[in-house]
Amino acid sequence: MVGIRVLMLNKPSLVGEGEELRGAELMTMSREQLAVQRARRSFQTGRTRPLHFRIQQLRRLQNFIKERQKDIKDALQRDLGKSERASELYEILVVEAELHLSITRLAEWAAPRPVEKNLFTLSDEVYVKPEPLGVVLIIGPWNYPWSLTLLPLVGAIAAGNAAILKPSEISSNSSKVIEELLPLYLDKDLYQVVEGGVPEAQELLKQRFDHIFYTGSTAVGKLVMEAAARHLTPVTLELGGKSPCFIDKNCDVGIACRRITWAKLINCGQTCIAPDFILCEPSVLNRVVEEIKKCIKEFYADSTKTSDDYGRIINQRQFKRIMGLMEGCTIAFGGDADEARGYIGPTVLKNVTGESKVMQEEIFGPLLPIITVNGVDEAIQFINEREKPLVLYVFSHDNKLIKKVIAETSSGALVANDCVVHFLDSALPFGGVGHSGMGRYRGRHTFDQLSNLRSCMIKQLRMEGLNSMRYPPHTAKKLSWARCFLLSHLNVQRLRNMVMLAMLASLAAFVVQRFLR
Repeated sequence: MVGIRVLMLNKPSLVGEGEELRGAELMTMSREQLAVQRARRSFQTGRTRPLHFRIQQLRRLQNFIKERQKDIKDALQRDLGKSERASELYEILVVEAELHLSITRLAEWAAPRPVEKNLFTLSDEVYVKPEPLGVVLIIGPWNYPWSLTLLPLVGAIAAGNAAILKPSEISSNSSKVIEELLPLYLDKDLYQVVEGGVPEAQELLKQRFDHIFYTGSTAVGKLVMEAAARHLTPVTLELGGKSPCFIDKNCDVGIACRRITWAKLINCGQTCIAPDFILCEPSVLNRVVEEIKKCIKEFYADSTKTSDDYGRIINQRQFKRIMGLMEGCTIAFGGDADEARGYIGPTVLKNVTGESKVMQEEIFGPLLPIITVNGVDEAIQFINEREKPLVLYVFSHDNKLIKKVIAETSSGALVANDCVVHFLDSALPFGGVGHSGMGRYRGRHTFDQLSNLRSCMIKQLRMEGLNSMRYPPHTAKKLSWARCFLLSHLNVQRLRNMVMLAMLASLAAFVVQRFLR
């Protein structure tokens, strides 16, 4: 009794000491550690699991985009020289469309998904149930600092996760706006923004997450994957690479060049799915150059340098890198630049080979090399000798040629007779393969990517006689029955359709018989 009394008397001081220890521990933790801990504790309360909470947060994100458009557009103009039209089309509308889709389809995506049964599971309830993963780290890029940061966030919220956002410090104005304004709309504990540069990113990558979603370069993607491996954290890597564009000599070269030029010069060429280089036969080379030149004059009137629709290179480092890539190539036209204003004019390069400097890395700027090949077979060989691209473009009237390219190459996506537009269709999973990335997202694909698709089987504690085949010593005797049960698959939907058809046939026969009487 004495011992118990002493323990009770000391209880308040013990609690106080614990709080002091916890306070000291918190003081030694980094800002990044505290953010992750706060998000995880909030997630563990279960607040994100109800669909109505997720929809509420998605609607708040909608309000953020709607009410803060001026702030968003101003930041994009300062970061990348994006016009209001470009900002609305490529940064804002795509996020608004994703939000609308996620809100209207969330109940369908989150519902249990029945699966095909076999004879062994005929009387059981079997389905796949999407469930939240936990805390997701989203590391955004600088080239589309809003759309490519917020699209994964939409999926993370829809899937019921907490999220830590790390906007790119290179697009510093956009990063600052995200950090200052986003917490005014979303739950501050579950969805946090960590602003900063390389040290902050490195500190975040030391923490344990349940998924990491990174958009950026292949070189940094390798570092992200290495850091994630220490915690066995799954990753989505949206990288890049050199996306080739083959122009068949028999296609409408004018239309092909019009679509290629538009796609290449969006955001001043700083787009991961921009056509990186053109492959065409020598017989159409000069025409391709002339058609591109004609399109630039049409799109940007007298001068790209004075046009509001032509962007700027993000910083001096990227400017110098891009200018250096032209070394050893012949400028067919363009090549003008102004470092002080971050301006590089549209530039077409010829006399380019696979060994040219411009072919050793992703260009990520307004340079367009043209390499001549002797037909589609040589083009396919050239593509297959290099890393798998994020997207492959082919322009041709010949469906057999297009199917041949599809059959004999590999890439994250293939688009025939247009460029870039596949990203606008959220039904298509977007992502790379090999060096161009791993994992897929957009629409339901983001929801699935950031969910645990949990297999569920609910059996009944009856029909034990039927189950006896799996217990020794009966297993060997009933192996043939087990084989039958396990190898046979029952398509329940097809069975229902057959039953319905049989019932309709019976009803029709009954009606005909009554009519004949």
